[in-house]
Amino acid sequence: MKGHKRDIVSTGKAPLKSPVAVSVGLHLLVFGIALAGWSWNTPPEPEPRSISARLISPEPRPTPVVEEQDEADKEQERKQAQAREREEAERQRQAEEKARQEAERKAQEEARKREEERRQQEAQAKELAEKQAREREAARQKAEAEAKERERQKAEEERKRQEEAKRRAEEEKRRQEEQRKKEEAERQRREEEARKEAERKRLEAERRLREQQLEALADQARQEREAEARRQQEAAAARAREAQMLSESEKYKALIREKLTQAWFMPSSATKDMTVRLQITLLPSGELAGVTVASSSGNTAFDNSALNAVRDLNRYPIPNDRDTFERYFRQFTIEFNPSQKSR
Repeated sequence: MKGHKRDIVSTGKAPLKSPVAVSVGLHLLVFGIALAGWSWNTPPEPEPRSISARLISPEPRPTPVVEEQDEADKEQERKQAQAREREEAERQRQAEEKARQEAERKAQEEARKREEERRQQEAQAKELAEKQAREREAARQKAEAEAKERERQKAEEERKRQEEAKRRAEEEKRRQEEQRKKEEAERQRREEEARKEAERKRLEAERRLREQQLEALADQARQEREAEARRQQEAAAARAREAQMLSESEKYKALIREKLTQAWFMPSSATKDMTVRLQITLLPSGELAGVTVASSSGNTAFDNSALNAVRDLNRYPIPNDRDTFERYFRQFTIEFNPSQKSR
């Protein structure tokens, strides 16, 4: 068939020779047998007569006389032997001819069988090739049909896929539209609820604001009353505390003045008109931190006598209350006058 190569079929036997080679072989065989038969039919050449010779001595002796009867017998035997040889050669030739004919017949039979087998093998090979070609054609047609069927199925699946995709797209579009409408409705509902809630909160805030303002006014009035009461109480307490501190300071100032008067030794030149004012600084322990002349009397001896009296006092009596100390005794001024000494 066109478009297909011829397949080589292996039958397990040796491939037959071509008819030309078989024919040439048969002719050579026949020629060889004929040549052998011709050689067998050719009469054998007579054997050369044998001559017996014997050297007895260097001396010549007379040749023995051969009897004629012996010669005749020998000739007869020779002819009989030749006849037997010819008969044997003829029998051998006939046997060889028969063998040649039988070999030629067998060769022809074998050649015929081989030719028949060759034709059968060629027929089988042709049939097998045609069968394989038919099978290949059927396989090709089947493959084409299957390919077409696959293409058809693929196209059908693609069509169904596209239809399914289109259906899903339409469903998705409807779903999205419904979802959008729901979301829009929900958004409007939420906006309305938010608006109502905002209005409610606004009204509630206004109400609370009014209440807070009223409460603030009431609380402010209450706080003002309480503050006024606290101020009055604090003022009263401050006045009481101030009175207490003042009373306490007066008491301790009197004690200090008394101790300083006891420690003061006025000079003889002092007069009742002389007055010196000293600024004293104390520590919280009552010890003297420092003393300076705030206002001189004009008499150095008088001023120094007052300074000495202040410095000679080791510890000053001070109140235990720290506020009273800080306000009245951390730093204070005291006057020295001769009239105080006379009292």
